[in-house]
Amino acid sequence: MINAVVLGAGMVGSVIAEDLAKSGYEVTIADYSGDALARVAERSNGAIAIAQVDCRDQDAIEAVIASADIVFGALPSWLGLNALETIITSGKSYCDISFMAEDPRSWDVLAKEHGVTCVVDFGVAPGMSHLLCAHAVHLLDTSDRLEIVVGGLPVERKWPFEYKAPFSPCDVIQEYIRPARLVEHGEMVTRPALSECVLMDFPGVGTLEAFNSDGLRTLCDTLDVPFIRERTLRYPGHAEMMRVLRAAGFFSEQLLQVGEQDIKPIDVTSKILIDCWKYEEGEEDLTVMRVEAEGTIGEEYVRLRWDLLDYYDPNEDQSSMARTTGFPAASMGRMIVDGTIDEPGVHPPEYFGSNDKVVQRLLKELEDRNVIYKKSLESVR
Repeated sequence: MINAVVLGAGMVGSVIAEDLAKSGYEVTIADYSGDALARVAERSNGAIAIAQVDCRDQDAIEAVIASADIVFGALPSWLGLNALETIITSGKSYCDISFMAEDPRSWDVLAKEHGVTCVVDFGVAPGMSHLLCAHAVHLLDTSDRLEIVVGGLPVERKWPFEYKAPFSPCDVIQEYIRPARLVEHGEMVTRPALSECVLMDFPGVGTLEAFNSDGLRTLCDTLDVPFIRERTLRYPGHAEMMRVLRAAGFFSEQLLQVGEQDIKPIDVTSKILIDCWKYEEGEEDLTVMRVEAEGTIGEEYVRLRWDLLDYYDPNEDQSSMARTTGFPAASMGRMIVDGTIDEPGVHPPEYFGSNDKVVQRLLKELEDRNVIYKKSLESVR
């Protein structure tokens, strides 16, 4: 039996673990939070082993993954890079969804030296978004423009934020403060996060606002396309509220003296938002994403698009964001285990976009789990 270890027992990590267990894997999930582990144990009725582990501790990670055939990472972004290094030096292949600020390719040579395959950023976005961008470039004869718009939202809009976060508020705030890298005229440029906000209509959802965010990451230098952009989707009005908080200093990382203590405003804000942005038990969410490419097929100028609209699964009690993020990671990990993917190194998602076998298997396994990417092609000139 294949032995898999999942680092992180949050909403996404638990979905990865549950999906692997249903695939016949022997699964252990590791986290520092006893409450999160207890939730997984109860949901799985003991089918998933739990391990209380401080994932900041390199020795602790090495111990829990010692017998693993494959490791999955669903940790907060600030733990991502160090965990990646630890897993590589332990000689384990890895599939990770961490939205780390650093470039994970910095450990590519190390992974090749240890003969392990690591696929990073493989969730929904980054993840499927990057893979489909690269697949579009593969399908088109020439590519002029790539655009990703993506967001996870509560189905029911509630004052004041009309937003809930299925993962750490710290990671969400990074989307609001980290400068957004875009590609324009073949050169990487930056725009402020939350900038150039536009309204877009989506069937079944309505009007959403889309603003610049730093989601392209490795796409800025891996695909030779003159215009590439990613925008985050929220209900209208959210971006302005976040710009106000940012301008007022609530997202500042500079120490502020309060009484006799030095604190970072961003830490206080994150602590407050944990409760404000927390999904209630059984609360429904949705994920909406569009990956769009323009270019040529022969002499025809076309628009190639994939649309995703996914909802909370009440039967499995799984959030949409956890499903759409966790299932691709689990699928990619299975392909590493069975040898479909056997290329030592640290690979971003777009690396596999020209591999039709990998792309079609991913889309099929997602469709089997009712996560459906609808593909369309139209002439635009």
